[in-house]
Amino acid sequence: MRRLRAPLILLICIMSISVLGLTLAPGEDADGNRTYLSFFHALYFISYTATTIGFGEIPYAFSDQQRLWVTLCIYLSVVGWAYTLGTVFSLLSDRSLQQAIRTQTFLGTVHRLREPFLLVCGYGETGRLLCAGLDHLGYRAVVVELDEVKVGEIELHSYRADIPALAADARNPEILKFAGLDHPSCIGVVALTDDDSANLAIAIAARLLAPKIPALCRASAPEVAANMASFGTRHIINPFEKFAEYLALALHAPAAWQLLIWLTGLPGSTVEQQRDPPKGEWIVCGHGRFGQMLVHAMERESVPLTIIDRLPPEDLTHRWVQGDGTGASALEQARVRHAVGIVAATGNDVHNLSIAVTARELNPALFVILRQNHYANRALFDAYDSDVDVVPSKIIAHECLAILTTPLLVPFLDEVKRRDEAWCDKWLTTLTGRFGWQVPVVWSERLNISQAPALYRTLMDGAEVMLAQILRSPANRDDPLGGVALYLRCDDGDHVMMPAAETRLRAGDELLFVGTPDARSELKLTLSHEHVLAYVLTGREQPGGWVWEKLARWKEAKAAS
Repeated sequence: MRRLRAPLILLICIMSISVLGLTLAPGEDADGNRTYLSFFHALYFISYTATTIGFGEIPYAFSDQQRLWVTLCIYLSVVGWAYTLGTVFSLLSDRSLQQAIRTQTFLGTVHRLREPFLLVCGYGETGRLLCAGLDHLGYRAVVVELDEVKVGEIELHSYRADIPALAADARNPEILKFAGLDHPSCIGVVALTDDDSANLAIAIAARLLAPKIPALCRASAPEVAANMASFGTRHIINPFEKFAEYLALALHAPAAWQLLIWLTGLPGSTVEQQRDPPKGEWIVCGHGRFGQMLVHAMERESVPLTIIDRLPPEDLTHRWVQGDGTGASALEQARVRHAVGIVAATGNDVHNLSIAVTARELNPALFVILRQNHYANRALFDAYDSDVDVVPSKIIAHECLAILTTPLLVPFLDEVKRRDEAWCDKWLTTLTGRFGWQVPVVWSERLNISQAPALYRTLMDGAEVMLAQILRSPANRDDPLGGVALYLRCDDGDHVMMPAAETRLRAGDELLFVGTPDARSELKLTLSHEHVLAYVLTGREQPGGWVWEKLARWKEAKAAS
């Protein structure tokens, strides 16, 4: 409004002078008598004349004096309106004003949210995958992204629920508060930018402004991860370190690796059963941060390996060949014909594909692990039949979904990593045999008054309920529910892996399930509705409604007497 002060004052002055002059200019009526326009008629005439509408001269034809004055007023009003409108259009196109309007709209949208939502900072490849997964699972998200182009892309994606988004720097604590960090419905904050310093700033702000909600932060540098951990950041995700952990698990216990991939995949996708990484000599092309973590993981599993890199590694404990691996000569020096696997771990997608193609030509039986730096190149990587594609954005998105949507899945997977190969292979075969290789729905249920009111009241009344009893279809209790209990955590800190059907349930227990979407809905109905629970437990169908319940009790009392 300050920028509009001068043009508005000029326009008001022009209108005032024009109206005053028109009331002073003498005119003539139909009988030739001198007359003057009233202020109302003068304002009316100047208004439609200055706005180029032009109805005509009122109430009588103007005199020469009046027409001379109106001519002067026309030119004055054109200059005044042109200046005013030019200023208004310039103001409306100002980026600062547009940003202010978008910010106010964003603030209003976030303030009106009444359902749980996650604050996602950064809408790059990882943020886009995470938002798609959250939307598929029915969770809301609020996005803060520095790049306006990426913010505009949100509207182009077919999300089922609207995602409020703001183009701003998430390192600013005020922006995080605008985005709902201290909102009662905010259940978590995720820092997914490609700048470790920005993620660190977000982690600090989340720790100080909202210490009760979980914060998941991406960190590529070990020193940044250590800094985040020093002030209590709950979950720090390094995609390279996470995949190195997966690779070590795959080399040690392939079935556990397959089970982990199947349970943590993006909902609705299909996981292809992959061959187990073979034992023998391996080649690592690229000794950057990712390559170094893979080397350390293979060292822990006592895997013999050769490193191909343009610069010699800091420690020469392994065989080293100078080069980038895209040519056959470096691969031949690394004994590619005798190797069982190769990892293309450079930071260039084209180089990684070239390494994989050349290596497969020299040794068609190679187990190929291919690093994909940019998710946008997925068409090229899909066309090449590698054994494992390492996509950092997918690794982070999968980990975030597992932690945020099903916190009980994390301790279960940690326990799986400690189990032997025979146990993992047994349950992998059992679960995939029942549900197939499509990524299942994984969810948790806590037996308390808010999540399972019907079962909680039944347990508090002293009834004994076994796990198998609630895993029945509410439509026909003779049919099993399309779900399996993976993990049971009790209030006393005890936990049970793959609880048996006769496991007795207690109030406060928390259960992790895997199954179909229908099974999740049916189990929720059983746990929440007293009549459905009674049918599942006893087989008796109880009438619904107060009147029918009274009538049923009266009939039971009469029959008993």
